[in-house]
Amino acid sequence: MSAESRAEGPQASQRNKRSVAGNVVFGVGVVVVLAAMALGVYAAVALLGDAVDRAPLSDVVPEDGRIALVIGGIAVGGVTGLMVPVIVFGMVKRGEARVGLVGALRKILAVLVFDVYLLVVALVVAQLGWVLPKQLVNVLGVFAVGFSWMPLAMLPWERLGLGEPLIKRRSRQAE
Repeated sequence: MSAESRAEGPQASQRNKRSVAGNVVFGVGVVVVLAAMALGVYAAVALLGDAVDRAPLSDVVPEDGRIALVIGGIAVGGVTGLMVPVIVFGMVKRGEARVGLVGALRKILAVLVFDVYLLVVALVVAQLGWVLPKQLVNVLGVFAVGFSWMPLAMLPWERLGLGEPLIKRRSRQAE
C-alpha cells in the first residue's frame, strides 16, 4: 500500500458518509414503501374477494379455485404497492429531477400491465379448481403466480428492441 492510497482513505470515507437527516429520510421512505406494499396487498385481496363473491367473477371461479385468485391478489397488491412508491421516490434525488414524469408514468404503466398478467395467470390456475382438489390448486397457484414472471425476466428485451425507450431509438436513427 502506498502513502497516497492511505492519504485518500479517510477523505474518501468522509465523502461517503450519510448525514443523520439522510438516514432519517431513508428510514421514512422504507416505512412508506413497506406500508404501501402491505396496504396494496390487503386492498387487492379485498377487491378480488368481493369480485369473486358478488359480481363479475362469481360464475367463472370455482369454489376450490378461490385461493389461487387470492394468491394472485397478494402478488398484484404487493408488486404495485412496492413499485409505485419506489418509482415516485426515484424521480428525485437530492432535489434534482432524475426521471421525468413521462418516464415515471411509463414505468407505472409497465407495472400495471404486469399486474394484469399476474391476474390472468391466477385466473387460469383458479380454473383448475373444477377438476383438482383445493389443496393442489393452492400449491399450483403459489408456483404459477410466483414463478410465471421468470421467463419474462429472462428474455433479452434489448435484442428484441424493447430494452430502451422509443425516444432514444428514434434520436439514434435520426443521426
